[in-house]
Amino acid sequence: MASSKLGMRIMCCLLNVSEARNKDVVERIASAALCDGHGKSVVSACAEGFASIDLSLHDGIHPCLGAIDLIPIYPLSGVTLEQCGQVARGIAEELVKQVPGTSAFLFGYADGAERKTLADKRRSLGWFKKHSEIHMDALKADVGKKPSRRYGITGVGASPYVMNCNVTLDTQDLSSGKTIAAAIRGRTGGLRGVQAMAFPNNGRIEIACNVESFRDIQDSISASEASQCVSYYTGEETFSYTSPLHIETEIQALAAHQGIKTAGTALVGFTPQECRSTAEYAISHGIGQFWKRRREISM
Repeated sequence: MASSKLGMRIMCCLLNVSEARNKDVVERIASAALCDGHGKSVVSACAEGFASIDLSLHDGIHPCLGAIDLIPIYPLSGVTLEQCGQVARGIAEELVKQVPGTSAFLFGYADGAERKTLADKRRSLGWFKKHSEIHMDALKADVGKKPSRRYGITGVGASPYVMNCNVTLDTQDLSSGKTIAAAIRGRTGGLRGVQAMAFPNNGRIEIACNVESFRDIQDSISASEASQCVSYYTGEETFSYTSPLHIETEIQALAAHQGIKTAGTALVGFTPQECRSTAEYAISHGIGQFWKRRREISM
C-alpha cells in the first residue's frame, strides 16, 4: 500500500455517537475533529458531541451508555496496540478535564493489565439492557466521576480494528432474528470475531454485526476457517477478520431454514484496508472533510 512510500504512522478512531437522525449534529461533531494535535481532534469532536446530545432525552432502539458512546483507537499503519492503548488512556483523561461531568470506562489495551474486552466491559455495565433499565448512578467509571444522566459513560479503549456489517431480514419476527444472531455470534460458537444483535429497524429485523479483527494465527486454524477470513498487515502485525461476504452467506442460509429471505446487506464504514488507504489519501491531499466526498454505505 501507499503507506510504505509515505512512511505514515496511522491509528484511527471510529467515534460512536448516540445520534443518527440529526445530520447537522453529526457533521458538527465531524468538523470539530479538524484540528491539530495528537489525540486533540478526538477530544474536540467529543466535546462538540457532549454539547449537542443530551442522553437523558435520547430515544432509540440501539443500545448505548453515553452521549458519546464509544471512542475506539485502532492501529492501521506503523503503530502497535500498546501505543494505541496509551493514546486512548490519554484521551479519556483529557476528556474528563475538558468536559466536566463526563466519565469513561476503559477497555482493551487501555484497560491496564486486565485488558478486558469491550463486550465484557459493556456486559458488566448493562450496555445490552434497555435504556430505561440502566441506573447511571450505580455505574462505576474508570476515569472521571460518577456518570450523569446527561452525558452517561463513554467507552474508551484500543483493540484490533472493528467494522460493522448489517444484514436485514425480510421479516418482523424478532425471535427468529435473535436465533440467527446467536448462531453466528463468535462467543456462542459461531463465526470468529463476530458479535451480533437483532433488533427491529424500519419494519424489518436487522442483524447488526461487529466484526473484530484478531491476530493472524494461520497455523492454529483449519483451512476452511482460513478461507472465510481476510488478512492484512499494519507494518507491525498481521491481523485477520471474518469476511463480510461470508457473514452474509451464513445469515442467508440460516434465514432460509426458517423460510425468511434477506432484504439487503450493508458494510457500514470501511474495511481496515479501506480505512487505511482512505486516511492516507485524505492526509496526503489535505482533505479534512473527506466524508463529503464519500457518503455511501457499501458492501
